[in-house]
Amino acid sequence: MEFKSKYIAPVGVDGIYAINTGDWRTKRPILNQEKCIKCGMCFIYCPVNSIAKKDGKFEISYDYCKGCGICAHECR
Repeated sequence: MEFKSKYIAPVGVDGIYAINTGDWRTKRPILNQEKCIKCGMCFIYCPVNSIAKKDGKFEISYDYCKGCGICAHECR
């Protein structure tokens, strides 16, 4: 069996690539660092893994955040 592309599961001409899905977001969560107790609940419950811990602080990657609000709901 011969494929037209060098990739097994091509998406477009260049094969598999990451899509900036944050553009679909209708709401944009804001992380208030002054109120954050660094419990990590937002990080644990984020369904798309768009929250990361850097230098002891949690940060939201808006490239992939869908604006679902689960992080805000789980925030203590």
